[in-house]
Amino acid sequence: MDPFDDPRLTAMGLFAEVFTGVSAKTTPTLVAAGLSEVDFETLIRLARSPERRLRMSDLAAQTSLSTSGITRVVDRLEREGLVERHACASDRRASYAVLSEAGADRLRTVLPEHVKDIETWFTGLLTDEQLADFLGTLRVIRDVVRPCATAGADGAGRPSRTRTG
Repeated sequence: MDPFDDPRLTAMGLFAEVFTGVSAKTTPTLVAAGLSEVDFETLIRLARSPERRLRMSDLAAQTSLSTSGITRVVDRLEREGLVERHACASDRRASYAVLSEAGADRLRTVLPEHVKDIETWFTGLLTDEQLADFLGTLRVIRDVVRPCATAGADGAGRPSRTRTG
């Protein structure tokens, strides 16, 4: 077998090409709403979490950011009024990032066009069965390579697939 014609390399290459392409098609809508991809990811994760809040450490674990990275993002979103920070009653060292009503409004404004973009450039290209299979496959991989991606999603520290992905 030719080592350059390995289907594993093809799978990784296609995955990267698809992610880059879909991201390029969907990002302009976010930018038009004044959001970067990481801003949107932070806000939508909060919106889809119980009580629209996550511990900062769980938010960092769910994103591709370090704790200091998510702190900078939340600081900026807080200055813009899209996120609030609340102290944790049971742990003085911990705090929660909470989606503000202004943050929820910003999401409500951008979501119809963003979902339309996703439908046009991604999910709408698949049958319902293909999409269900694809989601299952992505979760299998995600659960191995990013086991903390749903940290705190159910409010009790146990991962939940129903709301965050």
